Amino acid sequence: MSALIKSTASVGSMTLLSRVLGLARDIVIARFFSASDAADAFFVAFKIPNFLRRLFAEGAFSLAFVPVLTESRSRASLAETRDLIDRVAGTLGLILLLLAVFGVVASPLLIAIFAAGFLDEPAKFELTADMLRITFPYILLISMTAMAGGILNTWKRFSVPAFTPVLLNLSLIGCAVFLAPRLDMPITALAWGVLLAGILQLAFQLPFLYREGLLPRPRWGWRHPGVQKIIKLMIPALFGSSVAQINLLFDTFIASFLVGGSVSWLYYADRLLEFPLGVFGIALATVVLPNLSEAHYKEGAGDFGATLRWAIQLALMIALPATVGLFILAEPILATLFQYGAFSAGDSRMAALALMAYSLGLPAFILIKILANGFYARQDTRTPVRIGIQSMLLNMALNVVFVVSMVQTGFAAAHVGLALATSAAAYYNAGQLAWRLQRDAVLGRFVAPGRMLLKIVFACVAMAGVIMLLLPPDALWSGWRWHERVVELAWLIVPAILCYGLMLWIMGVRRQHIVA
Repeated sequence: MSALIKSTASVGSMTLLSRVLGLARDIVIARFFSASDAADAFFVAFKIPNFLRRLFAEGAFSLAFVPVLTESRSRASLAETRDLIDRVAGTLGLILLLLAVFGVVASPLLIAIFAAGFLDEPAKFELTADMLRITFPYILLISMTAMAGGILNTWKRFSVPAFTPVLLNLSLIGCAVFLAPRLDMPITALAWGVLLAGILQLAFQLPFLYREGLLPRPRWGWRHPGVQKIIKLMIPALFGSSVAQINLLFDTFIASFLVGGSVSWLYYADRLLEFPLGVFGIALATVVLPNLSEAHYKEGAGDFGATLRWAIQLALMIALPATVGLFILAEPILATLFQYGAFSAGDSRMAALALMAYSLGLPAFILIKILANGFYARQDTRTPVRIGIQSMLLNMALNVVFVVSMVQTGFAAAHVGLALATSAAAYYNAGQLAWRLQRDAVLGRFVAPGRMLLKIVFACVAMAGVIMLLLPPDALWSGWRWHERVVELAWLIVPAILCYGLMLWIMGVRRQHIVA
């Protein structure tokens, strides 16, 4: 497990850099554009290709491609594996090129579907469609980047793919600062930043593939056995990966009918949730998938179950205190990061309510990524799909119930209902995945979490007590300058982390509980 810890730490550190720059990017966007109609338009124009990115690139394709590539590397010759890479690159590239062309041509139709509330605001609708024409080709570029990253991850070169998202954040920051003031419609600079980022991210990974002798030479290969196997696995995985993304788009659809700024408030809350989810959850899932695939083909069920149990335990150890911290400190964190320039105290408050609701689901979000890999590594894509569809339908139903009830009662922050529904459905998803793995005798004897979970909960309670003891009134944050907010936030977070670690140590948690 020490190798997994090192790989996770490597990916996590690179992802941490990306998330820090992502926060810097969002601070810049909030400072220049606030939670305005123009910002809402960009977030929708970015969310649609981002939805497809997570669907094809990080979603169904990666979950199908990595296990098949791992199998080929373990059982076939290097020449056969290279041929598989070439055929996948050619087939995927052509399909996504056609999809990109369709998206550019049909951008008004896509906006009418995914943000129907904008139809009553012609200027906002037209701006969103124009930006979607610029951002949509990103799906082609980032999907090929994800393929390159999948190859490097299979060869245990985790750092380069983990660093690549940094380029998106740098591109958006640069375009917001330097390009936006030179445009008649400044917000469109962000759309150009997305397109530029796709080009840079793909170009960055190619030299590393060349060094490994794995640079693809794209060739059409629809009938290639490996490509057919990936497609066969992708079809159910496509539905499984689309569940969370469809829920996000459905959230955007409903939010487009709510008070102006709702899309932006949900965006900023989701971005802060993505920080621990990306730094730890996605990093751990990225490392675990190829290792689980390798264990499935080589070591067998014992090592497979041990790897999965270790990942679950480590996930709980990180996710639960992160949930407590985000819930209690939601408004101070948002005020410290975003409440400058056009972003008001009211925006911080509204986004904080959404973050509190999202944070409740953080443990489930992380566990889903880990538990689903227990199926994908064994090339079982159907089970997560069935469970995912059930959770998607539950989420949609809860979206309507929560938002309608909040609107009818006159609650001004009805967008919070969307975040609550997402969190509730995530627990159903995670619970079903865990139960199926246990039923399939994949997890094996799993005694530790009961005792460990109790220790983690006690440590979280102590940590929450420290935060509440030191927490100043919310009203003070708006009056402080940025460096005063940073110092005060650090004074809350550092003692809380030290308290959590000390409580775990007092209750007997040691290095061996993390490493093995």
